[in-house]
Amino acid sequence: MGSHLCERLLSEGHHVVAMDNLKTGSLENIRTLLHEPKFHFIEQNVSSYIHYPDPLDAVMHFASPASPVDYMNEPVHTLKAGSLGSHNALGLAKAKGARFMLASTSEVYGDPEVSPQDETYWGRVNPIGPRSVYDEAKRFAEAITTAYRRYEGVDASIIRIFNTYGPCMRLNDGRVVPNFINQALQGQPMTIYGDGRQTRSFCFVSDLVDGIVRMLWSGDQGPVNLGNPDEFTILEFAQVVQEVMGIKSQYVYLPLPEDDPKQRRPDITKARNLLGWEPKVKLREGLQKTVAYFKTVVSVSN
Repeated sequence: MGSHLCERLLSEGHHVVAMDNLKTGSLENIRTLLHEPKFHFIEQNVSSYIHYPDPLDAVMHFASPASPVDYMNEPVHTLKAGSLGSHNALGLAKAKGARFMLASTSEVYGDPEVSPQDETYWGRVNPIGPRSVYDEAKRFAEAITTAYRRYEGVDASIIRIFNTYGPCMRLNDGRVVPNFINQALQGQPMTIYGDGRQTRSFCFVSDLVDGIVRMLWSGDQGPVNLGNPDEFTILEFAQVVQEVMGIKSQYVYLPLPEDDPKQRRPDITKARNLLGWEPKVKLREGLQKTVAYFKTVVSVSN
């Protein structure tokens, strides 16, 4: 997502400073941007003190492992990104008098008791479960962002991002979109966790970036849900992937991970009314673009 957001902001004429420790990111995703005169990359962990000498109009904190595979392998790193990283990024925004944006997540809703989830829902999260290192890191990040807005005068906003997919994802990301596409390209069975009746919604990355940019300049505090309200069971989604790729795959069923949410669907009424935003890219169209990207990655790796 970060590389797509950088490209969008550069296309609008902005100077962009990107910071990443490349824990889960890749320089390859910004290779074409490194020679852009208005783009500057800093390799650093956001959990360390941030110093930047020049003025900034906006500080956008998107740093954190987001895949269950990543944040369960790096639990402390994930918690630090949400706590120390948020504190450092907010401190930078305050020092520069810049607008701040936190990329929060639908995971703050946990395993929800209501569907679709709107921004007034407080969530159902297990604070000591295996997913809590991500869920609670983001919930803390929302709390400290709100505190800086209320008590420190920072122009701070929050977006809650639902499942997003598209080019530049990693093959071994661990989330369902790259999992299914990679398994299909390798001629392997698709892995289904549980009975496959749990639901997800899938937003193409260009739609998400458009919502992010609209929110950035809106002046609103949020939180605002950004995601696609079209809901699919995992089995339905697997069938769509097979149709797009023109294959027929077998399934391998594995136990559902602990605290895995049964439903995930955003209520985007607020984004529609506030930002005039809603997703435009249909699932099959977005998957075609994503599959085309993964085919190039697989061919290069081979």
